[in-house]
Amino acid sequence: MIEVLNIAAYKFVAIEDGHELRERILHKALELDLRGTVLLAGEGINLFVAGAPEAIGEFLAMLRADPRFADLEVKESWSLTQPFRRMLVKLKREIIRMDHPAIQPAAGRAPGVEPRTLKRWLDQGHDDDGKPVVMLDTRNAFEVDYGTFDNAIDWRITKFTEFPGALQAHLDELKDKRVVSFCTGGIRCEKAAILMHEQGLPDVLQLEGGILKYFEEVGGAHYSGDCFVFDGREALAPDLSARRNGISARAPEDPDIAIKQ
Repeated sequence: MIEVLNIAAYKFVAIEDGHELRERILHKALELDLRGTVLLAGEGINLFVAGAPEAIGEFLAMLRADPRFADLEVKESWSLTQPFRRMLVKLKREIIRMDHPAIQPAAGRAPGVEPRTLKRWLDQGHDDDGKPVVMLDTRNAFEVDYGTFDNAIDWRITKFTEFPGALQAHLDELKDKRVVSFCTGGIRCEKAAILMHEQGLPDVLQLEGGILKYFEEVGGAHYSGDCFVFDGREALAPDLSARRNGISARAPEDPDIAIKQ
């Protein structure tokens, strides 16, 4: 029987009370016997948390009572066992490290494309303006090796801080193309899309909700393989079931690693 509800969510929003917010979130999560990782930074919140469905509902109600998180969108999946060993709430400089301080998603995000629209474009081979669609994977190389969109561009980066340099090296290849950046849950491709717009690529969109939202809404169409996740499930199939069991050696439960989306 499936008992554990896993949620992934992030939001870029100004947070000035990180220490107080950290204590409030940690206290509630421990009270509800939840496990996972929450990162807080001046730019927003990023979380992967798992537990009993009723406890997750109460945890989300607490978060959404804060006006900053009232519209927090959550991606859900289920597992037979708890995929995390402990509950961590950390204060960080960035909720996803890019080392590019000029990128401030809370000040304005790049346009996005919904999963169902993207599937239709991929079905027909072009967007609604007739422009070919190019998929750009913003994840680390080993994640891509678990699965990715068919014919996606993969620059074989080993960490997200390498993305700005890779973009500079390949900028001319993306000009005059409809580029859709994607990642696991949306956070990396959101920063990537903003950077690409700033680098003079106006036709860049981010996949709303990332691969996990795409799986949730349309399944695995135009996607080959699984989606690596940074917890004990290791990877999720397009039906959001865990493909493997046990903690992967590639997925240590470190808050800087286990929270990528």
